[in-house]
Amino acid sequence: MTSLRIALAQLNLTVGDIDGNTDRIVDVISNANGYSADIVVFPELAVTGYPPEDLLYKPQFIEDNILAIDRIRRSVSDITAVVGFVDRSDDGIYNSAALINRGEILDVYHKFCLPNYSVFDEMRYFKKGERCNTYGINGIRFGLSICEDIWHSDGPHLLHVQNEAALIININASPYSIGKAEVREKVLTERARDNGISIAYINMVGGQDELVFDGGSLIMDRTGGILCKGKQFEEEVIMFDINIDKNKIKKAVDDQTISIRTDGRDKVQIKGHDMPEKMSRHEEIYCALIMGTRDYVRKNGFKKVVIGLSGGIDSSLVACIAFDALGKDNVNLVFMPSRFTSVESREDSEKLAGNLGVKLINIPITSIFDVYLDAFEAIFKDQDSDITEENLQARIRGNILMALSNKFGWLVLTTGNKSEMSVGYATLYGDMAGGFAVIKDVSKMLVYELAKWRNKEEEVIPERVLWKEPTAELRDDQKDSDSLPPYPMLDPVLHAYIEQDLSFKEMLELDCDRECIEKVIGLVDRSEYKRRQAPPGVRITERAFGRDRRFPITNRYRSY
Repeated sequence: MTSLRIALAQLNLTVGDIDGNTDRIVDVISNANGYSADIVVFPELAVTGYPPEDLLYKPQFIEDNILAIDRIRRSVSDITAVVGFVDRSDDGIYNSAALINRGEILDVYHKFCLPNYSVFDEMRYFKKGERCNTYGINGIRFGLSICEDIWHSDGPHLLHVQNEAALIININASPYSIGKAEVREKVLTERARDNGISIAYINMVGGQDELVFDGGSLIMDRTGGILCKGKQFEEEVIMFDINIDKNKIKKAVDDQTISIRTDGRDKVQIKGHDMPEKMSRHEEIYCALIMGTRDYVRKNGFKKVVIGLSGGIDSSLVACIAFDALGKDNVNLVFMPSRFTSVESREDSEKLAGNLGVKLINIPITSIFDVYLDAFEAIFKDQDSDITEENLQARIRGNILMALSNKFGWLVLTTGNKSEMSVGYATLYGDMAGGFAVIKDVSKMLVYELAKWRNKEEEVIPERVLWKEPTAELRDDQKDSDSLPPYPMLDPVLHAYIEQDLSFKEMLELDCDRECIEKVIGLVDRSEYKRRQAPPGVRITERAFGRDRRFPITNRYRSY
């Protein structure tokens, strides 16, 4: 056996912060070198952050990224570094990995397989790679690939295998969605077993707008066995000595392989790597929401947030997520009762704030609402009270929260869930007003599940909130079920229509009658104009609004 010490730098990088990202990369290279690592590997587009989107159209952005990789080059001495960046030629730009050793860029690999689905738009920006070299270090052959390359069974790893590579280093910016980690591991296991190769897989961590990157970097042997694995949703540098079977080692590197010089240093001792415990589904989702919220707030220059607390399940969960993401000193809760607010809602709001140790600001809206009604009295004469008056209350609350945001620099976190956003059960410029929508991709029933999970150690969210009937409390005796099917019935229909794209005929097999399904589909289609005006929020599913599901606002097609 021959050993290769690999350092996987699972970092939380920021799009556009080229200088800051470069500083992080240079520091990690220095530290990994101190631990006698042979190779230190960074995520996809580590220099620019991922995804840079239309920053890639700016020539200065590309130039600054090139200058950064040159600075990184000068920082590399005995160690070998693999760094994701944007390369350029006369033909265009490339999603690339630089192979750097002893102050030289030995080679640059260009990504072969450019994803152009879901949240990915890489064909919009990048040219496809066409060259695939094999590299040799300590007589061990390895190849480079980038993210999507490893997902295809006929990807560039086949060329590396033909050149007798023993190891594939695959650098990634693979965003989180529910169950994605298991899917990744299944694909990597297939590649390792089918091709008899070891795989070093590095993924970034952190939130970027709606996306969350969950890490989970790993090294896998040629049988598909996981040798070491990084934590999810945490930064870390994973150091591991991987042993390569002698039958995969070439003592002499041939002319098809780029040789990397090493100094034969004695390795310093490193402690064994502990495998992280597998997260439960609810823990994984909750951690994604925390990371997405924390990074959106901090990376956009905010310190504190403000949340309208109603005493209901949605705002209670958002308050807990904000508390866990930012700490109690950075969370402000506002209770805005009206004449329709119940005693129970007041009690539950006060209890939640007390459990979190967060001050609850009380701003009643009844007198403000009365001023609105007086102003509209003449023009609304002879008109019955309806949703107009309900929405006025939501908009008053939205104005109050935005005023606090303006005055104190607090970012408003909205509290609408995916079920509500799907059917338009939300008020434009009211409860939709804000800077970040924490649970916009979380269905109502999943909100309940997450709230119960958050309460498993101690009761933070008042028990009554978990079972009382949902209500907006914008009129007397109002219940969500007055306007919508019960959520246990509604959510499966929404899942089928939005996330599975089932036909109307297939949806008729659900526990919802034809009239109900037609109503839900109609509400979803007619509410697209609202969703276009909603703030961004954490993506946890494969069909998040805005990023994944893009439907026309003006649309006469109906599937029923």
